[in-house]
Formats: sequence, structure tokens, C-alpha cells
Amino acid sequence: MESKKGAFDVIGQLAALRRYARSLARNSPDAEDLVHDALVRAYERRSTFRSGANLRNWLFAIVRNAHIDRVRSAMSRGQRDSQTAQEAVSSYSAHQEHSVRLAQVREAFMLLPEEQREALHLVAVEDLSYQEAADILDIPVGTLMSRVSRARAALRDFESGRRKPNHLKLVGGDND
Repeated sequence: MESKKGAFDVIGQLAALRRYARSLARNSPDAEDLVHDALVRAYERRSTFRSGANLRNWLFAIVRNAHIDRVRSAMSRGQRDSQTAQEAVSSYSAHQEHSVRLAQVREAFMLLPEEQREALHLVAVEDLSYQEAADILDIPVGTLMSRVSRARAALRDFESGRRKPNHLKLVGGDND
């Protein structure tokens, strides 16, 4: 396992790490991301690797821990989205037509891609500046502005009737 480069030959372990990551993630793109994250962690924590220890096992543990972190993060994100949707439903007591309309707008918002939804939420709902939101998301301001613009365009398409988020329809009221 060890090469001429010494005890920290991570490159020699890539094939094994990819195989293990693929078995955890169940698809190649996610496995590649997992290996990348694990290698970044290994590089950042290389000072904790004990000389003479089994590098392969150490790297496998890092891949496993990175996978567990990803799974937990995805579960947490799903729970937050679900709780947000439930809170939004219970926090507005409007007339029937307004309730239906609000449900449609909420659904259109929730159907936005995650990147657009989080960018629009930080800027429009939380009232953060573009710079503050970009810093939170760790992206350039221009990327944030583009995401917000695309999210607003998608919601305008919904408003103009070019896109319907669901089967609910207002009957009677102001919008006949």
C-alpha cells in the first residue's frame, strides 16, 4: 500500500475510496462528490494522521463520516422544508380564496430549485442585502443575483398564468 512518496500517499488509495464511496452513495456523481469532500477533509486534517497507521483505513473512516454528514444534512433539510410548509399553512388564517391563493404561491415557491429558493428567501423574506446573502451561501454576489432573478422570473410566470403549480383553482371571488 505504501509508495515511494511516504506514508501519506492518498493518490494510491483513490480507486478503493471511489469504490467504497460508490457503495455508500449508490451512484457515481454523488460518490465522486463524497470522495472529493473526504479528500479535502483528509488534507485539512493530515496532521492528525499518525505515521505508521493504516492510511487506507483512516481514509475509509473519513469517507464514511462524510457520507453520514451528507445523509444527516439531507434529512435535516427535508425536515426543515416540511416544517416550513406546515408552519406556513397554520400561520395564516385568511378567507377561503386567499387561503387557496396563498397555498398556490407557497407551492410555486417550494417548487423552485433549492438554490433559487434559498437565495430568494434570504433576500426577499429575511430582508438581507445581496452581499449578506451571498456570504451566507458562500457564493459570489453575481451568482446570488442571478438565482434571485431566475426565482422571481419563475414566480412571475406563475402569476401570469403561464405556469400552474397545482390543481387548485379559485372559484368565485376576484380572480374569475
